[in-house]
Amino acid sequence: MPGRHLDIDGSVGTCCVAYDTTELPAVAGESVDVIEDDAESGWSWCRNSGGREGWIPHRVLTVA
Repeated sequence: MPGRHLDIDGSVGTCCVAYDTTELPAVAGESVDVIEDDAESGWSWCRNSGGREGWIPHRVLTVA
């Protein structure tokens, strides 16, 4: 979870927004739809052709 979504007080952190940490497994050449881009974190929330959703890091995504 990106630190900007946490309110940290000493050793206790509180989540400030709803956040799903699911990663979407993908294989080279697979097409996915980008649903939400989080440029600050370097990840995009994507959906594959089977309807499964999750985060994929920018470093493995290319625009076709």
